[in-house]
Amino acid sequence: MEQESLPTEIILNNPRRSLGKVYLDWTPQPGAYVAFEGKTYTVLERRHRYHLKTNRYRLHKVALYVQTAQPPDERSFLHDCWVLGDVTCRYNAQSELVRCAVNPSGPCKLCRFYESRHE
Repeated sequence: MEQESLPTEIILNNPRRSLGKVYLDWTPQPGAYVAFEGKTYTVLERRHRYHLKTNRYRLHKVALYVQTAQPPDERSFLHDCWVLGDVTCRYNAQSELVRCAVNPSGPCKLCRFYESRHE
């Protein structure tokens, strides 16, 4: 049985306002990027909304709190998730939200602080 997609409300974090509702075929986690009406947003938080129906709570909709962002041009796939930057660098934070401590804004290409993790 295929799971129904739930209505997902996209809420801009600052200033707090609803951007609209959409049906997504995937479950965005914090740190993921969502494209909505031609703009890219970073998911900061995901909240579930439940309704009491026939004496049971059922998931009714999902709210995504987002902020505007530029999609990263440098990402690496590590342990079943996308992380920012070059994971072969010693200083890479291995995070979906932060690239690294010494060059957080990037880019990783030709970074003067690059050190191989394998050395």
